[in-house]
Amino acid sequence: MAVETTLVLVKPDGVRRGLCGEIVVRFERRGYDLRGARLLKVSKALAREHYGEHRGKSFYGELVDFITSGTVLALAVRGEGAIAGVRALMGATHPADSAPGTIRGDFATLLSENVVHGSDSTASARRELRLFFPDGLL
Repeated sequence: MAVETTLVLVKPDGVRRGLCGEIVVRFERRGYDLRGARLLKVSKALAREHYGEHRGKSFYGELVDFITSGTVLALAVRGEGAIAGVRALMGATHPADSAPGTIRGDFATLLSENVVHGSDSTASARRELRLFFPDGLL
């Protein structure tokens, strides 16, 4: 399995609820390394670029509005098979479909506020990491 670096965002609901530490611990306990961490307020322009693949879909505006509604913790997480592994730790996008023990299964209650985002492919990880860590990673 390849060593990969992927983007994780602890969304505004997760930051507001004080879940950042718990989320980071879950990745570290699984053996992943943190290569970067950054607290930021996502601008509308960054949000539109980040969610560009959803432009034109009915929920696009809601995605942009929510990610810009508060502080976000951006993480660069690295390890063997990190993209799939991180997504498995996060759980299904819809909290109702997320198993207990996953981040969303334990903490998310609404599809629109599901605590975390994770890159879904190598190409997405590359693109998203450049957006949230424009100065590069260690």
